[in-house]
Amino acid sequence: MSSPFLSLREATAPADLIARAQGFGPPRVAIARAGAPLPMEAAEDATKAGIMTPVFVGEADMIRAEAAKLDWDISGYALHDTTGEEEAGKTAAALCGAGEADVLMKGQLHTDVFMKSAVSRDAGLRTGARFVHIFHISHPDGGKPILISDAAVNVSPDLTTRQSAIVEVRKLLNKLGNDRPKIAILSATESAIPSVPSSMDGKALAEWAKANVEGIDVSGPLALDLIISPKAVATKKLTDDPVAGQADAIIVPDIVSGNALFKAFVYLTGGCAAGVVTGAKVPILLTSRADPPAARIASAALAAISCGLPR
Repeated sequence: MSSPFLSLREATAPADLIARAQGFGPPRVAIARAGAPLPMEAAEDATKAGIMTPVFVGEADMIRAEAAKLDWDISGYALHDTTGEEEAGKTAAALCGAGEADVLMKGQLHTDVFMKSAVSRDAGLRTGARFVHIFHISHPDGGKPILISDAAVNVSPDLTTRQSAIVEVRKLLNKLGNDRPKIAILSATESAIPSVPSSMDGKALAEWAKANVEGIDVSGPLALDLIISPKAVATKKLTDDPVAGQADAIIVPDIVSGNALFKAFVYLTGGCAAGVVTGAKVPILLTSRADPPAARIASAALAAISCGLPR
């Protein structure tokens, strides 16, 4: 028996996100170890939607076999024959570093192997900025999405890393058409209390952002109810806060809270989570075996929007 809290609604890729991505040129996406059903299905869906040009990396015979199962003719796309996870990861990352691909995507390989390839100095993807993972969560009924950072890459991000997250979230929201994003710093309280370290960090981050980041409204610390519930905001008399109850993005204090929060949106509301890693030379897609098809094509759309290539 499934939990009564779980949503039985199937996630759907937001049509407006796909449409915005289709307004740009399809980026060349280097798929590290592409020869498996899930990455090949995702690549076919995104290619047919006009938001990806695949660059296949991995065992050539496996890639062709998976394409044949889909009845997909891939003869017109680049294919780099490699052996094993490590070689595939290094080759895909190097293609991006050399300017031969615009997006790096994880296929059938372990995340640690993939990310090790991405952060290697040999790959040429490091820019000096922190790598930050951002989830774009949309509700199946539509409406305004909410972004969450960082729920997948940085385990215990320091203040500098979370400052980078604020900047990267603002950039992505600007590309999504939001000219003045409202960004909330998550804690368990709206007061800065020394016994709750995330609340002290929230205050410091909000003060830093107000002084250093243009074009945003930011507030912190804020508990989750004050981030997403206008009713809670009214009850606690915080209606003069420009972010409370109407946040576009949430900066979390650590990977546990971020991971739990994004999965709550997905499993409890049926939300669609598109994810992208920013801060590298190219956007990075960290697909998961648990991701439904909707999340995969939404992630590809997010990468295409991040690249912003001319049509």
